[in-house]
Amino acid sequence: MKILLVTPPLTQLNTPYPATSHLLGFLRSKDIEAEQIDLSIELIQALFTRNKLAEIFRTVDSLTKLSKQNKIILQQADFYQRTIEPVMRFLSGKDNSLALRFCNRDFWPASKRLPSDDDLEWGFGMIGNHDRAIHLCTLFLKDLCDFINQTIDSRFELIRYAESLCLRLPEFEPLQAELQKPLSLIDTLMLDIFEKKIAKTNPEMVGFSIPFPGNLYSALRCAQWIKQKLPETKVVMGGGYVNTELRSLTDPTIFDYIDFLTFDDGELPLLRLLTGGKLIRTLYRSESGEIVRTNFDCKENIPFAECGTHDYDGLLQNNYINLIELTNPMHALWSNGRWNKMMLAHGCYWGKCAFCDGSLDYIGRYETAPIELIVDRMETIMQQTGQSGFHFVDEAAPPALLRKLAEEIIRRKLTVSYWTNVRFEKSFTPELCYLMAQSGCIAISGGLEVASPRILKLINKGITIETARESMKNFTETGIMTHAYLMYGFPTETAQETVDSLEVIRELFEAGYIQSAFWHRYAMTIHSPSGQYPESVGAKHIKMTDGSFANNEIPFTSPNEIDLDFYGKGLNLATYNYMQGTGYDVEVKKWFKY
Repeated sequence: MKILLVTPPLTQLNTPYPATSHLLGFLRSKDIEAEQIDLSIELIQALFTRNKLAEIFRTVDSLTKLSKQNKIILQQADFYQRTIEPVMRFLSGKDNSLALRFCNRDFWPASKRLPSDDDLEWGFGMIGNHDRAIHLCTLFLKDLCDFINQTIDSRFELIRYAESLCLRLPEFEPLQAELQKPLSLIDTLMLDIFEKKIAKTNPEMVGFSIPFPGNLYSALRCAQWIKQKLPETKVVMGGGYVNTELRSLTDPTIFDYIDFLTFDDGELPLLRLLTGGKLIRTLYRSESGEIVRTNFDCKENIPFAECGTHDYDGLLQNNYINLIELTNPMHALWSNGRWNKMMLAHGCYWGKCAFCDGSLDYIGRYETAPIELIVDRMETIMQQTGQSGFHFVDEAAPPALLRKLAEEIIRRKLTVSYWTNVRFEKSFTPELCYLMAQSGCIAISGGLEVASPRILKLINKGITIETARESMKNFTETGIMTHAYLMYGFPTETAQETVDSLEVIRELFEAGYIQSAFWHRYAMTIHSPSGQYPESVGAKHIKMTDGSFANNEIPFTSPNEIDLDFYGKGLNLATYNYMQGTGYDVEVKKWFKY
């Protein structure tokens, strides 16, 4: 049976999301006929053209109610139409000569997003012309996306589609209602691309990877088209959203659009579906209309060492585009550059954090492969893609494995660059950090989470502020950019602890031990220790009826609750200034008064 693997709109636009290339490599290693399409970037390529923008502007011109900003954009339609294709060529790396023109602030029309010269100098200096141009081009696209969102299709955003609809979706009815509405311009364009790919590949099964809520609507639109036009073609969905949100599904309506849902690692469930083997971790609807859960708790998996090498066939022709929306250097790295994404190991070697979904297989099952095999895979991928940059997407890369990786890269005399996620633990000595830098490590991101000794112990992070500070220092002093993931709103965290955490972050920035940071608001999930045992972190569930469709986040109460919107604004404002090298002399509590 032949399968087409699909990444539906919209995910990262600078590099392929790794799910389909991973599955393609595995399936082809088992002699399964398989192909893939990144419908996300192909939609953007088709949308941001002179002719398509002209069609959009003609449609909007007939509307009577427009905001002031949209009227201004409509008045400047000629600029957007003649500029869009040069911008796309530049962002895809096909015309770098445009950098010097696009980095000039005066080239762009006035808009709410256009930064001041001071902000641009802060973010990119006086000679960072190329990245400065990428940033301004990204803001140009964002303005266009707002225009489309507010006039043509309220579901459309640059790296997500109908995310607000699917972000919290306990019942399927709201999504069902949207799927019964007439196709939007974006829907029509997407389905036109999809139909041509189906006609070219003629698959017997189509598999959709749904990593995020912002991929679900578009995937179901494509599945809806299949059921209407090619009812004999089977449709299967899996991926991060399915794994975290749909495990307790009781409403069978989604099976009006699809045939199967698969859970956890997809290699073996897909292989069984394609070869007629015994199904595992698969949901489908019986003839009587009931949901059937086939071997749902089965722990059988393909060993990590036997999962094969990512195969980018079918994606190499795509014009992926570089984007820099924020001057946060880690966020810029994430969206700028065509990184080869792969894992050094399966799961998390720590796997004990109270806030993390450690009960799920992709985190809870830790498994490694020989480092020689990992570097063999890197070399194969480099030969296929022509790209030597790697983003290792591990939950947390183990220090011992990173040492072996660095040694093997150096032994083979490879010239690569890579970045990954780590825990800020004492194993990251000056010697190990130096070895990683020499092998090509350019950046790391790690979870300091809450810079409070009490909360760090409560969340079972397994690190202290002191050990984290020392490992950050060791990374930075070897030239490795260091980013800290931070959290606020954890159960029982007081206002004073929140302020004290910001003081720790201020000190780390001022000392030069971190160059980037971002605050996330804590969410309690049903798969985490804190969600399963809320009393262990001093919280109580707010009783609610489980949804019949998606279930993940749990409402809760705890002592010492604070105004999260208020404190979130202060934390982000202060950290933005710290990243620009300023604001260190401002008393931290004053950031919460602006």
